[in-house]
Amino acid sequence: MAHNDRSRNVTQGIARSPNRAMYYAMGYRDEDFTKPMIGVANSHSTITPCNSGLQRLVDAAVAEIANCECNSQVFGIPTVSDGIGMGTEGMKYSLVSREVIADAIETCVNGQWMDAALVVGGCDKNMPGAMIAIARCNVPAIFVYGGTVKPGHYKDKDLTIVSAFEAVGEFSAGRLAEVDFKEIERRCIPGSGSCGGMYTANTMSSSFEALGMSLPYSSTMANPDADKLQSAALSARTLVQAVERGLRPRDIITRASLENAVSLIMAVGGSTNAVLHYLAIAHAAQVAWTIDDFERIRARVPVLCDLKPSGRYVATDLHRAGGIPQVLKMLLANGQLHGECMTITGQTMAELLAQVPEQPRAGQDVIRPWDKPLYPQGHLAILRGNLAPEGCVAKITGLKNASMTGPARVFESEDEAMAAILGDRIHPGDIVVIRYEGPKGGPGMREMLAPTSAIVGKGLGESVGLITDGRFSGGTWGMVVGHVCPEAYVGGAIALIREGESISIDADRRLLQLHVSEQELAQRRALWSAPAPRYTRGVLAKFAKLVSSASQGAITDGDLSY
Repeated sequence: MAHNDRSRNVTQGIARSPNRAMYYAMGYRDEDFTKPMIGVANSHSTITPCNSGLQRLVDAAVAEIANCECNSQVFGIPTVSDGIGMGTEGMKYSLVSREVIADAIETCVNGQWMDAALVVGGCDKNMPGAMIAIARCNVPAIFVYGGTVKPGHYKDKDLTIVSAFEAVGEFSAGRLAEVDFKEIERRCIPGSGSCGGMYTANTMSSSFEALGMSLPYSSTMANPDADKLQSAALSARTLVQAVERGLRPRDIITRASLENAVSLIMAVGGSTNAVLHYLAIAHAAQVAWTIDDFERIRARVPVLCDLKPSGRYVATDLHRAGGIPQVLKMLLANGQLHGECMTITGQTMAELLAQVPEQPRAGQDVIRPWDKPLYPQGHLAILRGNLAPEGCVAKITGLKNASMTGPARVFESEDEAMAAILGDRIHPGDIVVIRYEGPKGGPGMREMLAPTSAIVGKGLGESVGLITDGRFSGGTWGMVVGHVCPEAYVGGAIALIREGESISIDADRRLLQLHVSEQELAQRRALWSAPAPRYTRGVLAKFAKLVSSASQGAITDGDLSY
């Protein structure tokens, strides 16, 4: 029987099975074997503040499952901290962890034939990893976001994790005193919760509301607050009701609901990583979706929210201003949301938003009115050209100029580029090229928050471009282009660039172009050969062997003939 064709509860089989002995050992009674078995995937850990406050949410969900006369089966899922791994070799495990998380959830849910799944997650890859698994397993499921961190404060400024990375560049440029540098580092993260701007964690959790797989308002609550605890319990009750209705993820995750999620991402100014992750989620749900769909939606959806990294506010400010439901209602009222899409609540999106006003409330400027957006079109542009025939992703908000042409400054790794930036060897007008950091070449497609933040901290955010076959943190802003495909390791044109050659980044024309003839590039390609793999054993070697192009979502379970 296929996993998505389950026609009876696992408990109905267990009731007649000798496997009951294992359950008796855990305190089950005979009457428990007729109750639904609800898997609770718990990513609590003390590895990162994003996940250090999750256990009480799991406990609240487990208690509510018991109140609903169901059985919970709690199992652990791993996480790694992008903020801790950033700029180190450990960052190569970040994207890999998305696949590990998805595989772990699928293994437990299908291996134990659970009737439903509630996933509690915090750090960046928890969300897409969970949703990939939820779509694969296709049993009733809900995602419970651990919640955002509250902003830190120093000298009357709100701080986030990105403040610390940008402070490195400012300090090395002599623009920040050592005492201030240390205080920013100490104060930027005041407690538990995921990074506070519209970075990757908050982008993905917010989009899950739009997708219909999380409860309204749940993605902008702060982790320490009481409403986050209440939302976890309500999520558990909602999941039990979905089990009773037979409502499954692939009833919810459709092409229309993916459009809703991506429209929301554009409206809030979300992370470039969302492109990679929604390609993978669509693949898992078997929904037709390509990189060009992001560009199609970008052209028609404005940026409505003034949020970090390029804006002024953080997720808790957005929550006070009306949260994700307010943004969704504005999209719906202006014909940019599919109101008929089903949600995990059993209501359609339009029904769920019925009581939300069509206009943002007065007295706040976190959410702009529809007729006065921050930007008239979305911020995640898909560029193409001879450097990226499969496409690449540019984040174009917060810039005075959306195009530049300059000489290539070529580096074979993030570490080499970082040394040049901090060593004052990068100058206005340069275009930094960081290659062999793609899914296969890295391997693992590291995020480039350290170099991009150092560029901003040096005061070069508007005047220096950066292109890479790696990724960017959701905290990155500037003239940056990532996910360049094909990547260098498989012979993409980014591998053929020579120091000093002219490159154009033009978001208006959606172009990434190396000003070298096709004949010359063909000659270089004929002489090029792939470098030796950086890893030949372990999970990174396995990932490099299996992973697809970033233009396909860097998936590990698809057509690998690319």
